[in-house]
Amino acid sequence: MADPAYVAVDWGTSSFRLWLMDKDDSILAESRSNEGMTTAAKTGFAEVLASHLAKVNSPENLPVIICGMAGAKQGWVEAGYVDVPTSLSSILTRTAIVPGESRDVRILPGLAQRDQTRPDVMRGEETQLLGALGPASTGSQAVCMPGTHSKWVRVTDGRVTGFSSFMTGELFDAISKHTILSHAVAGAEQTPTDEAAFDSAIKAAYAQPAMATNLFFTARSGQLLHGLTAAAAQAKISGTLIGLEIAGAIAAAGAGVSITLVAAGRLQGLYEAAFKALSLSFNTIDADTAVRGGLAAAAKAIWPN
Repeated sequence: MADPAYVAVDWGTSSFRLWLMDKDDSILAESRSNEGMTTAAKTGFAEVLASHLAKVNSPENLPVIICGMAGAKQGWVEAGYVDVPTSLSSILTRTAIVPGESRDVRILPGLAQRDQTRPDVMRGEETQLLGALGPASTGSQAVCMPGTHSKWVRVTDGRVTGFSSFMTGELFDAISKHTILSHAVAGAEQTPTDEAAFDSAIKAAYAQPAMATNLFFTARSGQLLHGLTAAAAQAKISGTLIGLEIAGAIAAAGAGVSITLVAAGRLQGLYEAAFKALSLSFNTIDADTAVRGGLAAAAKAIWPN
């Protein structure tokens, strides 16, 4: 087996992912858990990291590069933000050093958009972005990174010119559980997704975003008057939210922009279906591959040997 060269960590709000990497950026071992920032802030960041390093038998002197919420104000060590517009490579030179550790532990900064009318921040997605596009990307594109708070980033010739966060995932959870529509979706988890209802909702919200709150209510009224199933009601809510998100993102990026989707699992399938329903061309990059690529680029910049 190849010798380990560094450790890469993606430390989210609720999740922890660690990879032991060799000098060619191949995975030698990995460890995952639910010990995200929220948990680690109580149990200790150093302790959580040490337990996972032990699981993968990391040598004691091996450096660690971290992205995500470990660098938040409520995290381990605040890593700050790099202001946009900026080059993708700028995050590589602004790492925060974790003090008091026997090994070299660094945390990557996030990105901040300090526009008075559209202030925005991201932390963790900037590393996915770097890994998905590379520091020397060319052309203009919109990069979609779905999640609880989806990010759409506008990039031109390797420079981040702006980005927008959409509370799509959080709103889906809130609407499905804490509004009258909770009755409409009861039991939907036990049935397959209604693809026709999802596609129809995507198109309706994209075409008429100003009608959003009315479109949400049709999940309830359609069930009362036309026998809409719970699965269809859930698909209608999901499709309306994603359609709204895409409408807003395309309005900001410009029609005809090249779209790169950075996603995995269920969200990848939903967003690919949404883009196809709207006849939008796109290419997909696996989210795990992207974040490891960004962390690898950082490791090479910090520890070139």
